[in-house]
Amino acid sequence: MSIRVASVQFESNAGNKSNNLAIIKRFVEQAAKQQVKIIVFPECCITGYFFLRHLDEPQLQELAEPVENGNSCRQLLELSQEYDITIGAGLIERADDGSLYNSYVVTMPDGTLHSHRKIHTFVSQHLLCGDQYTVFDTPYNVKLGILVCYDNNLVENARITALQGADVILAPHQTGGCRSNDPNIMGIIDRSLWDNRKTDPETIEKEFKGPKGRGWLLRWLPSRAHDNGVFYIFSNGVGIDDDEIRTGNAMIIDPYGRILSETWKAGDDMVIADLDMSLRNDNTGQRWITARRPDLYKPLTVPTGRELDMQAARFGGKGA
Repeated sequence: MSIRVASVQFESNAGNKSNNLAIIKRFVEQAAKQQVKIIVFPECCITGYFFLRHLDEPQLQELAEPVENGNSCRQLLELSQEYDITIGAGLIERADDGSLYNSYVVTMPDGTLHSHRKIHTFVSQHLLCGDQYTVFDTPYNVKLGILVCYDNNLVENARITALQGADVILAPHQTGGCRSNDPNIMGIIDRSLWDNRKTDPETIEKEFKGPKGRGWLLRWLPSRAHDNGVFYIFSNGVGIDDDEIRTGNAMIIDPYGRILSETWKAGDDMVIADLDMSLRNDNTGQRWITARRPDLYKPLTVPTGRELDMQAARFGGKGA
């Protein structure tokens, strides 16, 4: 059995949900014409992302929506049903008690909706971290898991999501081109390269393929798929994100860590791949999982004293 999936990179318009939803609709229409069954959009692509750090709580409350019965999620559900496609997209969620989360929603043609609250949230002190993993069934006899951006950086999160039965992990991001005090990772991309992308696409694409983008991702992202024997769908923002330039690099990875489809285009783009689900029957990562020794892993649950809150961990001079 195979299932056709798509990963999208696009430049969100900060705070302009109607504009961003229109872009999502356009890609959904394109994907449906190519018989795609699952399409994955970036983290916070409905609301915009890095500008959130400048908003106070009342402004975030105004931007946020409930997941259940929210206008954006209602539109995603309508698109899922109209085009017979499962859609994943990110936004700021306002919970019933007023708490705010960086959340990712998945809507399906049968009218069901699932959501994941980012476990490692740092962009705003007003956003809470989620405390649950998210794995669920789909109409395609495939289980999806969700890990948002920084969630994927911690190997424990990918392993637990796989152990809970995920066949495919959706990995929506806003990354690449991130400033850092560590010269060994990423780094800022000159805004002028993005502004001149149409007249000089080679220079900006070289940056996107280099250590600030693809080169950084390939140090760790394929291993999350390979070590856990799962497919990975990496979706990312591209272009201007407040005062940084996101690198896109949308890609789809198989359970052996092989890239099935990718892009380094300096602009909105979509990549498509057919996932051969027979690769999930027996692969290296799953065989490694059978060799686990859980009796040895109790130290993983014991605090070391080095743990920090997420804002300090991300922005405290320790790197990205």
